[in-house]
Amino acid sequence: MPPVLYDHQFRINRIFFPGVERGFTIGQPLSMAWAFPAHGGLRLQQEANRFLQQLQQEGVLDDLVDRHFGHDDYLEYVGARVFIAHLHERLPDYTALFREAARNTGFDWKLLAALGYQESHWDPEATSPTGVRGLMMLTLPTAGEMGVDDRLDPAQSIDGGSRYLRHVKDRLPDSIQGEDRLFMAMAAYNVGLGHLYDARRITEQLDGDPDRWEDVREALPLLQKREWHSQTRHGYARGGEPVIYVRNIRRYYEILTYVDRSQQQYLQLNDLNGEAVDDDGLLFEIVPPIR
Repeated sequence: MPPVLYDHQFRINRIFFPGVERGFTIGQPLSMAWAFPAHGGLRLQQEANRFLQQLQQEGVLDDLVDRHFGHDDYLEYVGARVFIAHLHERLPDYTALFREAARNTGFDWKLLAALGYQESHWDPEATSPTGVRGLMMLTLPTAGEMGVDDRLDPAQSIDGGSRYLRHVKDRLPDSIQGEDRLFMAMAAYNVGLGHLYDARRITEQLDGDPDRWEDVREALPLLQKREWHSQTRHGYARGGEPVIYVRNIRRYYEILTYVDRSQQQYLQLNDLNGEAVDDDGLLFEIVPPIR
């Protein structure tokens, strides 16, 4: 019998298994529901309803849905099959460099790898028509600022790009916290801090919260429209690009996290069974745990 999944589970997991296709639909769409003890009275149910209503009124519920499911419908744009192939064929050559850069900057190495893939598909010789070059696609001024002499050197590019992301993140206002701060730093890596600040000002004009990525990402594409960018300090920008940029990096990061977690579970299982593991068959370098 073929496996049966809820629709939201299928949509999330298809990115990890790009060859999987939807077979058939069983019945009509159903809503998700919570189950409560039959003989426990109504108090727990009433408290749960109050809890959910409060989350909905405060906008927290919509934020959670967007944060966890808001980018799962961009599978085809992301190009899952190509990414999985490059994950096997290219990433192992640079894993150690991403890990070292992560130790130096405090980022998750898988996030840096995801950003590197979005920039160049892990191609150390990548060059764009605008002059950005290398695995992390550094501009000449950024490379000079980060002390990168050779943008086509993978080690220098990964180190310089990672330090630049940290530099950008540290320059953001303290009022931007958590994942919002990370997402805005990634957007600024792509479009520049000045244009990000312009988008935050537009967000305020639209009565949005300039410290929330969900609001700022709605304002960024407006930088392409004359009636908006004419009012800004830094002018025109292709503001739709950083929105897609951040969305893609989040998806790549999810895949890398899934693969890394699966590998660790595989290692633990083999360790419990007393079986030796062939390091060459694994996607990532095995490193000792941090104590």
